[in-house]
Amino acid sequence: MARNDGSVPRPTGALATPAPAGAALNGKASPDDAALEQELASLRASAPSGLVDAVLRQLRLPGGSQDATRQYVRVEAGSGDLYVVYGEAGISHVFAVALAGETPAAFEAVFLAEVGERVRPGTKPPAGLARAVRSGDARGLSFDYGTLTPFQRAVLEKALEIPAGEVRPYGWIAREIGHPKAVRAVGTALGNNPIPVLIPCHRVVRSDGLIGNYGMGGSRKKRELLTQEGVDVDRLERLASAGVHVVGSDTTHVFCHPTCRDARRITPQHLVRFRDASAAESAGYRPCEHCRPAAVAAQTA
Repeated sequence: MARNDGSVPRPTGALATPAPAGAALNGKASPDDAALEQELASLRASAPSGLVDAVLRQLRLPGGSQDATRQYVRVEAGSGDLYVVYGEAGISHVFAVALAGETPAAFEAVFLAEVGERVRPGTKPPAGLARAVRSGDARGLSFDYGTLTPFQRAVLEKALEIPAGEVRPYGWIAREIGHPKAVRAVGTALGNNPIPVLIPCHRVVRSDGLIGNYGMGGSRKKRELLTQEGVDVDRLERLASAGVHVVGSDTTHVFCHPTCRDARRITPQHLVRFRDASAAESAGYRPCEHCRPAAVAAQTA
Protein backbone atom coordinates (compact mmCIF):
# COMPACT_ATOMS: atom_id res chain seq x y z
CA MET A 1 0.00 0.00 0.00
CA ALA A 2 1.40 3.48 -0.92
CA ARG A 3 1.88 6.18 1.68
CA ASN A 4 0.60 9.72 1.25
CA ASP A 5 4.03 10.81 0.05
CA GLY A 6 4.02 8.19 -2.69
CA SER A 7 6.65 5.92 -1.14
CA VAL A 8 6.04 2.24 -0.34
CA PRO A 9 6.50 1.04 3.26
CA ARG A 10 9.07 -1.66 3.75
CA PRO A 11 7.77 -5.06 4.98
CA THR A 12 8.51 -5.86 8.60
CA GLY A 13 8.58 -9.03 10.64
CA ALA A 14 10.03 -12.48 10.02
CA LEU A 15 9.06 -12.53 6.34
CA ALA A 16 10.56 -9.14 5.50
CA THR A 17 13.28 -9.54 2.86
CA PRO A 18 16.01 -7.12 1.81
CA ALA A 19 15.94 -5.49 -1.61
CA PRO A 20 18.55 -6.58 -4.19
CA ALA A 21 21.77 -4.59 -4.21
CA GLY A 22 21.43 -1.33 -6.16
CA ALA A 23 17.64 -1.05 -5.76
CA ALA A 24 15.87 1.91 -4.14
CA LEU A 25 14.47 1.38 -0.67
CA ASN A 26 11.95 3.96 0.61
CA GLY A 27 13.71 6.58 -1.51
CA LYS A 28 17.15 5.72 -0.12
CA ALA A 29 20.00 3.67 -1.49
CA SER A 30 19.84 0.00 -0.60
CA PRO A 31 22.20 -1.33 2.08
CA ASP A 32 25.54 -2.78 1.04
CA ASP A 33 26.34 -6.49 1.09
CA ALA A 34 27.57 -6.44 4.69
CA ALA A 35 24.37 -4.82 5.87
CA LEU A 36 22.29 -7.34 3.89
CA GLU A 37 24.13 -10.25 5.45
CA GLN A 38 23.63 -8.77 8.92
CA GLU A 39 19.92 -8.36 8.34
CA LEU A 40 19.64 -11.85 6.90
CA ALA A 41 21.32 -13.25 10.00
CA SER A 42 18.81 -11.39 12.16
CA LEU A 43 15.88 -12.70 10.10
CA ARG A 44 17.13 -16.28 10.25
CA ALA A 45 17.39 -16.00 14.03
CA SER A 46 13.80 -14.81 14.43
CA ALA A 47 12.02 -16.82 11.70
CA PRO A 48 11.11 -20.51 11.79
CA SER A 49 13.99 -22.76 10.76
CA GLY A 50 14.67 -22.68 7.03
CA LEU A 51 11.89 -20.21 6.20
CA VAL A 52 14.09 -17.30 5.14
CA ASP A 53 16.26 -19.44 2.86
CA ALA A 54 13.15 -21.01 1.30
CA VAL A 55 11.79 -17.55 0.49
CA LEU A 56 15.14 -16.46 -0.92
CA ARG A 57 15.34 -19.50 -3.18
CA GLN A 58 11.96 -18.65 -4.66
CA LEU A 59 12.69 -14.96 -5.12
CA ARG A 60 16.33 -15.29 -6.23
CA LEU A 61 17.51 -12.78 -3.67
CA PRO A 62 21.09 -12.70 -2.33
CA GLY A 63 21.62 -15.58 0.07
CA GLY A 64 19.33 -17.97 -1.77
CA SER A 65 20.51 -20.72 -4.08
CA GLN A 66 19.85 -19.87 -7.71
CA ASP A 67 20.78 -23.34 -8.96
CA ALA A 68 17.89 -25.42 -10.28
CA THR A 69 18.31 -29.13 -9.58
CA ARG A 70 15.97 -30.23 -12.40
CA GLN A 71 16.77 -29.91 -16.08
CA TYR A 72 14.62 -30.09 -19.17
CA VAL A 73 14.95 -30.90 -22.84
CA ARG A 74 12.61 -30.29 -25.72
CA VAL A 75 11.87 -33.39 -27.77
CA GLU A 76 9.98 -33.92 -31.01
CA ALA A 77 6.93 -36.13 -30.85
CA GLY A 78 4.33 -37.03 -33.42
CA SER A 79 1.61 -35.43 -31.35
CA GLY A 80 3.58 -32.20 -30.82
CA ASP A 81 6.85 -31.26 -29.15
CA LEU A 82 7.30 -31.94 -25.46
CA TYR A 83 9.30 -30.50 -22.59
CA VAL A 84 10.70 -33.40 -20.56
CA VAL A 85 11.93 -32.53 -17.06
CA TYR A 86 14.38 -34.78 -15.25
CA GLY A 87 16.80 -34.96 -12.35
CA GLU A 88 19.10 -37.48 -10.76
CA ALA A 89 16.20 -39.78 -9.83
CA GLY A 90 14.71 -39.79 -13.32
CA ILE A 91 12.03 -38.08 -15.39
CA SER A 92 9.54 -36.20 -13.23
CA HIS A 93 7.35 -34.11 -15.56
CA VAL A 94 6.24 -33.79 -19.16
CA PHE A 95 4.60 -30.67 -20.60
CA ALA A 96 3.24 -30.07 -24.10
CA VAL A 97 5.10 -27.20 -25.75
CA ALA A 98 1.82 -26.03 -27.28
CA LEU A 99 0.40 -25.52 -23.78
CA ALA A 100 3.50 -24.46 -21.85
CA GLY A 101 5.01 -21.94 -24.27
CA GLU A 102 7.33 -22.01 -27.26
CA THR A 103 10.26 -20.23 -25.56
CA PRO A 104 12.43 -21.61 -22.75
CA ALA A 105 11.63 -18.56 -20.61
CA ALA A 106 7.90 -19.15 -20.99
CA PHE A 107 8.21 -22.80 -20.03
CA GLU A 108 10.44 -22.07 -17.04
CA ALA A 109 7.87 -19.59 -15.77
CA VAL A 110 5.05 -22.11 -16.22
CA PHE A 111 7.03 -24.81 -14.42
CA LEU A 112 7.81 -22.51 -11.51
CA ALA A 113 4.15 -21.49 -11.23
CA GLU A 114 2.77 -25.03 -11.41
CA VAL A 115 5.44 -27.07 -9.65
CA GLY A 116 7.00 -24.45 -7.39
CA GLU A 117 10.54 -25.23 -8.47
CA ARG A 118 13.03 -23.75 -10.87
CA VAL A 119 14.24 -25.70 -13.86
CA ARG A 120 17.12 -25.12 -16.27
CA PRO A 121 17.92 -26.24 -19.80
CA GLY A 122 19.61 -29.63 -19.90
CA THR A 123 22.75 -30.49 -21.77
CA LYS A 124 22.02 -34.17 -22.36
CA PRO A 125 18.62 -35.91 -22.54
CA PRO A 126 17.99 -39.01 -20.43
CA ALA A 127 19.27 -42.20 -22.03
CA GLY A 128 16.63 -43.91 -24.13
CA LEU A 129 14.27 -40.94 -24.24
CA ALA A 130 14.26 -40.53 -28.04
CA ARG A 131 13.62 -44.24 -28.55
CA ALA A 132 10.81 -44.23 -26.00
CA VAL A 133 9.09 -41.30 -27.70
CA ARG A 134 9.37 -42.99 -31.10
CA SER A 135 8.19 -46.42 -29.97
CA GLY A 136 5.61 -45.42 -27.38
CA ASP A 137 7.27 -47.81 -24.92
CA ALA A 138 8.88 -45.96 -22.00
CA ARG A 139 9.30 -48.91 -19.66
CA GLY A 140 13.09 -48.69 -19.97
CA LEU A 141 13.22 -45.14 -18.61
CA SER A 142 13.76 -44.10 -14.99
CA PHE A 143 11.00 -42.03 -13.41
CA ASP A 144 10.98 -39.78 -10.38
CA TYR A 145 7.54 -40.09 -8.78
CA GLY A 146 8.30 -37.43 -6.19
CA THR A 147 5.62 -37.19 -3.52
CA LEU A 148 3.10 -39.51 -5.18
CA THR A 149 1.48 -42.05 -2.87
CA PRO A 150 2.13 -45.78 -3.31
CA PHE A 151 -1.37 -46.11 -4.81
CA GLN A 152 -0.77 -43.33 -7.34
CA ARG A 153 2.58 -44.81 -8.27
CA ALA A 154 1.01 -48.26 -8.74
CA VAL A 155 -1.60 -46.77 -11.06
CA LEU A 156 1.02 -45.04 -13.22
CA GLU A 157 3.29 -48.08 -13.35
CA LYS A 158 0.38 -50.24 -14.47
CA ALA A 159 -0.56 -47.72 -17.18
CA LEU A 160 3.05 -47.92 -18.34
CA GLU A 161 2.46 -51.58 -19.24
CA ILE A 162 -0.28 -50.85 -21.80
CA PRO A 163 1.25 -51.25 -25.27
CA ALA A 164 1.03 -48.54 -27.89
CA GLY A 165 -2.04 -49.04 -30.05
CA GLU A 166 -4.07 -50.62 -27.24
CA VAL A 167 -6.36 -49.31 -24.53
CA ARG A 168 -7.64 -50.60 -21.21
CA PRO A 169 -10.54 -49.39 -19.03
CA TYR A 170 -10.03 -47.73 -15.65
CA GLY A 171 -11.47 -50.82 -14.00
CA TRP A 172 -8.74 -52.97 -15.52
CA ILE A 173 -6.05 -50.93 -13.78
CA ALA A 174 -7.98 -50.97 -10.50
CA ARG A 175 -8.25 -54.76 -10.63
CA GLU A 176 -4.67 -55.30 -11.75
CA ILE A 177 -3.22 -53.32 -8.84
CA GLY A 178 -5.40 -55.12 -6.31
CA HIS A 179 -8.01 -52.41 -5.69
CA PRO A 180 -10.95 -53.47 -7.90
CA LYS A 181 -13.38 -51.02 -6.29
CA ALA A 182 -11.08 -47.99 -6.60
CA VAL A 183 -12.05 -47.11 -10.18
CA ARG A 184 -12.74 -43.46 -9.37
CA ALA A 185 -9.43 -43.13 -7.50
CA VAL A 186 -7.64 -44.64 -10.50
CA GLY A 187 -9.23 -41.99 -12.72
CA THR A 188 -8.09 -39.25 -10.34
CA ALA A 189 -4.53 -40.58 -10.25
CA LEU A 190 -4.38 -40.72 -14.04
CA GLY A 191 -5.92 -37.26 -14.33
CA ASN A 192 -3.06 -35.93 -12.18
CA ASN A 193 -0.34 -37.85 -14.02
CA PRO A 194 2.72 -35.53 -14.06
CA ILE A 195 4.43 -37.52 -16.84
CA PRO A 196 1.82 -37.83 -19.62
CA VAL A 197 2.63 -39.36 -23.02
CA LEU A 198 5.62 -41.24 -21.60
CA ILE A 199 3.38 -42.76 -18.93
CA PRO A 200 0.45 -43.31 -21.29
CA CYS A 201 -2.64 -42.31 -19.36
CA HIS A 202 -4.18 -41.60 -22.77
CA ARG A 203 -4.38 -45.39 -23.25
CA VAL A 204 -6.88 -45.72 -20.41
CA VAL A 205 -10.54 -45.26 -21.31
CA ARG A 206 -13.83 -45.08 -19.51
CA SER A 207 -15.47 -48.25 -18.26
CA ASP A 208 -18.29 -47.77 -20.78
CA GLY A 209 -15.75 -47.95 -23.59
CA LEU A 210 -15.81 -44.27 -24.58
CA ILE A 211 -12.38 -42.67 -24.61
CA GLY A 212 -13.11 -39.96 -22.04
CA ASN A 213 -11.23 -36.77 -21.28
CA TYR A 214 -7.50 -36.02 -21.23
CA GLY A 215 -5.66 -33.53 -19.07
CA MET A 216 -3.15 -32.51 -21.74
CA GLY A 217 -5.46 -31.21 -24.44
CA GLY A 218 -8.89 -32.75 -23.83
CA SER A 219 -10.65 -35.64 -25.56
CA ARG A 220 -9.69 -34.33 -29.00
CA LYS A 221 -5.98 -34.64 -28.14
CA LYS A 222 -6.56 -38.07 -26.63
CA ARG A 223 -8.25 -39.20 -29.84
CA GLU A 224 -5.32 -37.82 -31.84
CA LEU A 225 -2.75 -39.67 -29.74
CA LEU A 226 -4.62 -42.97 -29.94
CA THR A 227 -5.19 -42.64 -33.68
CA GLN A 228 -1.49 -42.01 -34.28
CA GLU A 229 -0.74 -45.22 -32.38
CA GLY A 230 -3.09 -47.20 -34.59
CA VAL A 231 -6.25 -47.36 -32.47
CA ASP A 232 -9.46 -47.28 -34.50
CA VAL A 233 -11.22 -44.94 -32.09
CA ASP A 234 -14.42 -44.75 -34.15
CA ARG A 235 -14.78 -48.54 -34.14
CA LEU A 236 -14.02 -48.69 -30.43
CA GLU A 237 -16.74 -46.19 -29.66
CA ARG A 238 -19.22 -47.89 -32.01
CA LEU A 239 -18.70 -51.14 -30.13
CA ALA A 240 -19.07 -49.35 -26.81
CA SER A 241 -22.29 -47.68 -27.93
CA ALA A 242 -23.62 -51.13 -28.87
CA GLY A 243 -22.75 -52.44 -25.41
CA VAL A 244 -19.77 -54.51 -26.60
CA HIS A 245 -16.72 -54.37 -24.33
CA VAL A 246 -14.89 -57.61 -25.12
CA VAL A 247 -14.63 -59.67 -28.30
CA GLY A 248 -13.75 -63.27 -28.93
CA SER A 249 -12.79 -65.71 -31.66
CA ASP A 250 -15.09 -68.65 -32.35
CA THR A 251 -12.06 -70.66 -33.48
CA THR A 252 -9.79 -70.19 -30.45
CA HIS A 253 -12.55 -69.43 -27.91
CA VAL A 254 -10.37 -66.71 -26.43
CA PHE A 255 -11.80 -63.26 -25.65
CA CYS A 256 -9.94 -59.93 -25.50
CA HIS A 257 -10.25 -56.21 -25.13
CA PRO A 258 -11.20 -54.93 -28.61
CA THR A 259 -7.84 -53.22 -29.23
CA CYS A 260 -5.71 -56.15 -28.09
CA ARG A 261 -3.11 -57.23 -30.63
CA ASP A 262 -4.69 -60.70 -30.65
CA ALA A 263 -8.20 -59.31 -31.14
CA ARG A 264 -7.03 -57.40 -34.20
CA ARG A 265 -6.17 -60.71 -35.86
CA ILE A 266 -9.71 -62.05 -35.61
CA THR A 267 -11.37 -62.02 -39.01
CA PRO A 268 -14.91 -60.57 -39.22
CA GLN A 269 -16.54 -63.95 -39.87
CA HIS A 270 -15.05 -65.38 -36.67
CA LEU A 271 -15.55 -62.34 -34.41
CA VAL A 272 -17.95 -62.80 -31.50
CA ARG A 273 -19.10 -59.80 -29.46
CA PHE A 274 -19.76 -59.91 -25.73
CA ARG A 275 -21.15 -57.42 -23.24
CA ASP A 276 -18.44 -58.19 -20.69
CA ALA A 277 -16.05 -60.83 -19.43
CA SER A 278 -18.75 -62.65 -17.50
CA ALA A 279 -20.84 -63.10 -20.64
CA ALA A 280 -17.81 -64.40 -22.54
CA GLU A 281 -16.92 -66.88 -19.82
CA SER A 282 -20.51 -68.05 -19.59
CA ALA A 283 -20.31 -68.84 -23.30
CA GLY A 284 -17.25 -71.02 -22.70
CA TYR A 285 -14.58 -68.53 -23.75
CA ARG A 286 -11.35 -68.01 -21.79
CA PRO A 287 -9.60 -64.67 -21.24
CA CYS A 288 -6.60 -63.62 -23.32
CA GLU A 289 -3.31 -63.96 -21.45
CA HIS A 290 -1.95 -60.83 -23.15
CA CYS A 291 -4.62 -58.22 -22.38
CA ARG A 292 -6.13 -59.99 -19.33
CA PRO A 293 -9.76 -58.88 -19.74
CA ALA A 294 -10.83 -60.88 -16.67
CA ALA A 295 -9.55 -61.41 -13.16
CA VAL A 296 -6.79 -63.92 -12.52
CA ALA A 297 -9.17 -65.97 -10.38
CA ALA A 298 -11.52 -66.35 -13.34
CA GLN A 299 -8.66 -67.48 -15.57
CA THR A 300 -7.70 -70.32 -13.25
CA ALA A 301 -11.20 -71.36 -12.20
